[in-house]
Formats: sequence, C-alpha cells, structure tokens
Amino acid sequence: MTFTVHNFEIFLLILVRITAFVYVAPFFSLKNVPQKVKVGFSLFFSLILFQTVPGQIQYDGVIGYAALVINELMVGLIIGFFTNVSYYILNFAGSMMDMEIGFSMVNEFDPVSNVQTTITSNYYSYIVMLMMLVTNLHHYIIKAMVDAFKVIPIGGASISPNLYILMLKFIKDYFIIGFRIVLPVFAGMLIVNSILAILAKIAPQLNMFVIGLQLKVFVGLLILFLLVGFTQTVSGFIFDEMLAMMKSAIEALSQGFTWGG
Repeated sequence: MTFTVHNFEIFLLILVRITAFVYVAPFFSLKNVPQKVKVGFSLFFSLILFQTVPGQIQYDGVIGYAALVINELMVGLIIGFFTNVSYYILNFAGSMMDMEIGFSMVNEFDPVSNVQTTITSNYYSYIVMLMMLVTNLHHYIIKAMVDAFKVIPIGGASISPNLYILMLKFIKDYFIIGFRIVLPVFAGMLIVNSILAILAKIAPQLNMFVIGLQLKVFVGLLILFLLVGFTQTVSGFIFDEMLAMMKSAIEALSQGFTWGG
C-alpha cells in the first residue's frame, strides 16, 4: 500500500481507538502488563486493522481532525470501560463476602489493580482471569473490537443520552449480579448469627464475640470451599455478561441506536 498523509491519518485514528481500549479493557489494562507490551500490541493490532478498515474520512482543518481523534478516544474508552465493568463485579462480591466472614479487616494493596482489595476479591479475580485465558475469551474480545469498526466506522460514533441510560442499567446489574454471587455466604452468616443469638440467650456467660469470630471464619471458609465447584459456572456467567456489555456499548455508540426500540 502506498504511504500517503491520508493513510497515516486513518492509521492514527485506528491507533487512538485501540490504545484507549487496551488501557481500560480487562486483562490488557492490568498494572503488571508492561507498558511496552501494551503499546506494542496496540501498534501491531492497529497495523493489521489498517489493512481492512475502510479509509474514508472527512474533516475540516486541524480542528476537525482533532475532533475525530477525541471521538475515537472516547469510543475506545467507553467500550473498554463497559467491558471491564463485569470484571469488577467479582471484586464487589468478594468484598461483601469478606465483610460477612470477617476478612475485611485484612485488606491488602493489590499492585495489579492498584487499589485496596480483600482476600476473597483477589481469589475470585485471579481465578476468573485464568479462566478467561484458558477459555480464550480474550480472542472474543479482540474479535468484537474488530467488528466494532464495521458497526462504528471511523468518526461515526454517536454520543447520545441513550448511553447514560445504558450505564445506569449496567450499574443496576452490577449490584444485582454481585449480590447473587455473595448470596450463599449471606445465607450461611445469617444462620450463624441466629445460632449465636440463641446461644447468647441460653448461655450468657459465654464470650460470643470470640466464639462468633472464629465460627464465622470457619463457616465462611467452608462455604467458599463448597462454592469452588461453581467457579466455572460463575466465570461463564461473568464472561457472558462481559461480552453482552461490550456488544451493548458498541450498539449504543453506533448511529441509529435507540434504547428499548
């Protein structure tokens, strides 16, 4: 392909969208992924897409091209953000579990996500991350990003109020799915608290604080052990939700999208 300024402008717009997506998308945005890998992957991926993406753009002057760059930047960030929302559902669920079990007092700094996390949050996050690699989910994410250029051509994104409605829906789903995951632990802790309340009435001389703390940890670990067999089911549900959120974000950004229509 002959190199021209027009071709370089198109390549730069593709690179902006892909780079923005890589820096916020699940797995790719992890802090322990070297910056050189992120930049190199973005350049290599953009170079491949440049051969297939239709290259017809229209703009007026430097300001018009700058608007296209900002538009592509927002597209990449929004798609990556919505894809990553479902991944953080597990962090929310793990934090709620640790709050009930009593592990929330041992928060630790996670250098991967660069935030304070709990033990169970880290456990679920790393397990699902491994499942994502084993099941090749990252291939589907990359393919969806390629297909996004067909649905949302360069400069064709439409930032509409429908996107805010979609965001509110995902926030609602975030809490609903998180509470569904943590429900077995909630039920177990409810039974434990009921037993402790009965024992406090029957034998008030017992130190229920010491007994309750140890009993909650034991029962909580037992429930987590029993839930190991459902990890694959939970991971599959999260993966489906992740792809659905990504697809919805792409549709919301494409022209002619109407929520609920």
